[in-house]
Amino acid sequence: MTDQSITSVSRESRAFKPSAEFKAQANLGSEATYKRLYAESVNSPEKFWSRQAKELLVWRKPFRSVVKWNAPHAEWFGGGMLNVAENCLDRHLGTARENKAALIFEGEPGDVRTITYKQLHFHVCRLAHVFENLNVGKGDRVAIYMPMVPEAVVAMLACARVGAIHTVVFGGFSSESLKDRINDCGAKLVITADGGWRRGKVVELKKTVDEALEHTPSVQTVLVLRRCKNEINMQEGRDIWWHEAWEGAPNHHKAKAFPSEHPLFILYTSGSTGKPKGVLHTSAGYLLGCKLSSQYVFDLKESDLYFCSADIGWITGHSYVVYGLLSNGATVFLYEGAPNEPGPDRFWRMIDRHGITIFYTAPTAIRAFMRWGDNYVLSHQLSSLRLLGSVGEPINPEAWMWYHRMIGKKRCPIVDTWWQTETGSIMITPLPGVTTCKPGSATRPFFGVVPKVVDEKGKEVPKGQGGKLVITKPWPSMLRTLWGDDRRYQQTYFSEYPGIYFTGDGARQDKDGYFWIVGRIDDVLNISGHRLGTAEVESALVAHPAVAEAAAVGRPDDLKGQSLVCFVTLKSGIEATEDLKQKLRAHVAKEIGALARPDSIRFAAALPKTRSGKIMRRILKEIAVGGEVKGDTTTLEDFTVVATLQAED
Repeated sequence: MTDQSITSVSRESRAFKPSAEFKAQANLGSEATYKRLYAESVNSPEKFWSRQAKELLVWRKPFRSVVKWNAPHAEWFGGGMLNVAENCLDRHLGTARENKAALIFEGEPGDVRTITYKQLHFHVCRLAHVFENLNVGKGDRVAIYMPMVPEAVVAMLACARVGAIHTVVFGGFSSESLKDRINDCGAKLVITADGGWRRGKVVELKKTVDEALEHTPSVQTVLVLRRCKNEINMQEGRDIWWHEAWEGAPNHHKAKAFPSEHPLFILYTSGSTGKPKGVLHTSAGYLLGCKLSSQYVFDLKESDLYFCSADIGWITGHSYVVYGLLSNGATVFLYEGAPNEPGPDRFWRMIDRHGITIFYTAPTAIRAFMRWGDNYVLSHQLSSLRLLGSVGEPINPEAWMWYHRMIGKKRCPIVDTWWQTETGSIMITPLPGVTTCKPGSATRPFFGVVPKVVDEKGKEVPKGQGGKLVITKPWPSMLRTLWGDDRRYQQTYFSEYPGIYFTGDGARQDKDGYFWIVGRIDDVLNISGHRLGTAEVESALVAHPAVAEAAAVGRPDDLKGQSLVCFVTLKSGIEATEDLKQKLRAHVAKEIGALARPDSIRFAAALPKTRSGKIMRRILKEIAVGGEVKGDTTTLEDFTVVATLQAED
């Protein structure tokens, strides 16, 4: 049998200890406290999670059991009853928080709105009544296809209030993608807007909904928010204006209590092949995971203004824009549009203008900021920032260092978080004020999380060696199943190692016990018998001063099994030359070793990305082998990128 371990070759020696100032005010406080709580969470999970659930959540009926684990199915806080919206809103009424800003919104055109907890509660109550008038309640599915506006948050919370299950579909998805998701879950109600602003243009959301609804028999009603005032078609008997339905509704609504395991939402993750998977999350365990992690990972304080750049159509928007933050009574900043509209300094302008203190974004965005140039950052103070976060994929060390130096001004801790749609909440992360950070490492597990790096047979590999990342014990915010397809749930996540959750990621653990995610197992290349994670090759390329962004893919090779093809975007002002290609090949060989020397370097003005900023490596693989680009490309941010790459082939 061939060796299936993953060769992990990058080594990072830089380390950043928390400052004394940050440590003194941190929510967790000390390394000793982390170690004590972590040990309790994995050695006495029932005791630990029982205490957290009682202290952090508002219950209508106390739970009788903490966890029942019949792999791969979990039941957390059995017998308990609560309401998720009540935990995010009503609990703050009658306290100092009721007149505190819950949401501060800035639209792409520059319009600003502030909504207090009391006002947000009022909005959600009214919409809950609208739902009940439409006969939408417990267990009904509601599809939300909206721009990043406060009403999208209101819609999610109103669903939670009446026990409807929401499925938020990102506003960049095509009518075909929307149709598939609506049909898979059998949504009864669709909530949308006439349009949303993106790069100075109106994204015609209602038009996309109309196209999707030509083939969705389950949909009875469409609720439409007026946002852009663009011309739309309203179908009589089906389509209702939000403002008209909302105006006549009562201001108070008694939240209904639901069992701990009542489904809260379905969120579809699209794989490169096959139909999208409807990840199902339930109520109490999910909320607890989001609330506890928000409190400690973001070191939340009453005075914080928190900005996560993720859209609510993604899990990050669910967990760390809506549920985790509002249950903690935080002030959340929402931004509707693109980070470079009208210029590449839009985020920095907003951070200074509003006094944002916590900024959570994706490595893809960070690399885009690097590519646009330091001058856009240097013209802003950014003095209000006190904590930075990274989410969505492994961050390469050079992007980490730039983020630390340019955005954090060498004083803000960076929480490089690893987690997934399926995990519900953050799993591996530094804790600010506690953890010594190493650029590129997600560091250590959060409470209750037991990760291991294993080989093909499920045996733990030695420290420093790459393998597959698994989670060996259940945790409260884990997915419960895939909507309508429990067999696929078991097959996808629990068949590789029975009873153990397989993340699909490759990783290694260093001598200090820190975890380094080396990318998706699907993105592991087999080169001359070595299994190499693409993330490490990409990190090596981005470490070169000429490179802004890189993506590595494999193509079949008769001699080596696979040869390495790298697509590289250069920093502005750098000329693409044959000499630079050779220098970059040599640079990767020097950084990683000769086995990782790219066979081909291809310069690209831009890489194909989804609207959420993820590089679509599947498309690059198809271009690398000279084949036709197949499969769903409707989530692409810019279609011309693919055409340009193909033309250069």
